[in-house]
Amino acid sequence: MRISGILAVAAVLVAVGAVATDAEAARKRRIVRHAAPVRASSVANAIANAPHAARLERGYICYVDHFHYGSSGSKPSRASAESAAANAWASFVDFEYGSAWASYARSGSKKMSCTQGAGGWDCSVEARPCK
Repeated sequence: MRISGILAVAAVLVAVGAVATDAEAARKRRIVRHAAPVRASSVANAIANAPHAARLERGYICYVDHFHYGSSGSKPSRASAESAAANAWASFVDFEYGSAWASYARSGSKKMSCTQGAGGWDCSVEARPCK
């Protein structure tokens, strides 16, 4: 391939990346515009009053180094075991801190491990609660 062909391919790749980046940035702007306004003082208050050390990350208040765990027990499919483990995690976090903290999707430092045995799939999760 000649140098001009390589440069053309590189230009296309850069343009595609810029379009994807622009689309992602536009999506984030739409989300931010529709989000409820949060005052800096209310975030600082929530962090100061959290039962464990907390910080702002990804737009959520998250515990810094406090993890919770959940497990599924044996399930017929990996998908059902993953869902059961995440639900077990969320259920315990809801019990301990309330529903605002109980979203596995919002949580930080998520780790999930699954194994398949004779009885089906079993998954375990660990994550830091965020709200």
